[in-house]
Amino acid sequence: MKKTVTTETRREHDPVGDPEKLIDLSDLRSKSARELLTMAESLNLQNLAGMSKQDLIILIAQSGSTDSQAEKVIMSSGVAEVLNEGFAFMRSSAYNYLANQDDIYISPGQVRRLGIRTGDLIYGEVRAPKKGERYFALSKALEINNSPASAARRYVAFESLVPLYPDTQIKLECEKSARPLDSKNCDLSGRIIDIVAPLGRGQRALIVAQPKTGKTILLQNIAHSISANYPDIHLIILLIDERPEEVTDMRRSVNAEVVSSTFDEPADKHVYVAEFAIEKAKRLVEQGKHVVILLDSITRLARAYNSVVPSSGKLLSGGVDSNALQKAKRLFGAARNIEGGGSLTIIGTALVDTGSRMDELIYEEFKGTGNSEIILDRKLAEKRLFPAIDITKSGTRKEELLLERSVLNKVWVLRRILNQMTDADAIEFIIDKLQRTKNNEEFFLFMDKKVNN
Repeated sequence: MKKTVTTETRREHDPVGDPEKLIDLSDLRSKSARELLTMAESLNLQNLAGMSKQDLIILIAQSGSTDSQAEKVIMSSGVAEVLNEGFAFMRSSAYNYLANQDDIYISPGQVRRLGIRTGDLIYGEVRAPKKGERYFALSKALEINNSPASAARRYVAFESLVPLYPDTQIKLECEKSARPLDSKNCDLSGRIIDIVAPLGRGQRALIVAQPKTGKTILLQNIAHSISANYPDIHLIILLIDERPEEVTDMRRSVNAEVVSSTFDEPADKHVYVAEFAIEKAKRLVEQGKHVVILLDSITRLARAYNSVVPSSGKLLSGGVDSNALQKAKRLFGAARNIEGGGSLTIIGTALVDTGSRMDELIYEEFKGTGNSEIILDRKLAEKRLFPAIDITKSGTRKEELLLERSVLNKVWVLRRILNQMTDADAIEFIIDKLQRTKNNEEFFLFMDKKVNN
């Protein structure tokens, strides 16, 4: 007798009936190939040798939907990509939103009737491919962006929303109980950033990093702090042209959506993944939600654009096409605080001192586009001073909108003290003082006593 594949949770708008008759494609995608193979064997499916994960998913779903004992209903969720031909596909985050054979087809009629746009989150009933068809097809949309499809609201387009300066701080200081066991400097990194380069909702920040200065660890610490302090923020970690093992480490260590394109994939995939993640974020912001994207790295993304964009005939020094930089700037420029609610924050890393003239030019072009900079110094890292933040050069524009006046005055006093020291002495001084206090509030009280004495 066949076993039934069921979803772990049931949604409000799922079809009424026996939950044992529901098959969730999203649940199948979240399983490993080994788990799917075991499941297929338990269903007595044949000829499984050499099958890919996608083949196993299709086979299991089709076996359930054609079960002679009871008609099964296939459910799935995915993010829509509307193609030029008018139809769309529901892409899965399990595959970094890249095209796969178990994607779900959405007809042009459904796209027009429901007003589906690229980046919309769709949930609904799905039918298995018929004879001669290649893909699953959406038979009935139940939810669009977590609202009933029949009453889905039409939101103001992202490009028409009014951008404002960030005015609500994202505090990175987190309690010790909220820190991961393998990240002892999580709280310390966040506390230093809160003082020298505070971040707000809608910030467009650059982490300027030389090689081997700890930028990946710093990004992880920022991600840990945001996920611990702000459950309302949708956190996306966008890894472009990274090592596969770093992607795996990020997925396992951070409670966030990780979207990646590794260095062994072509440049057009780097560009596609980045643009798709931004479109998804825009749809969320249109609904008044807050999104933070940690982009590693903006330098490699600009390199990818330089490889795929048609030549404009205008080459800058270092072999960079002017069109490539414009497209990368447009993506980074999507970060903004929205009047009336919602924000998109992008914290991107920029690589410098790599020996490449192209990387230097990319940084110079992006330097003026951000409104916050966190500078990492290799000399500090070589002295094993982490986080290797250059205190005097790091800062945020319009920080007076993020910090209370009393805190701002204390930060200015602290900066005057630190500016009289060398870079190494400054970071050593602040690390030592922060380690003696539980939080920044206690640190500033400690500083007040020292100044008054």
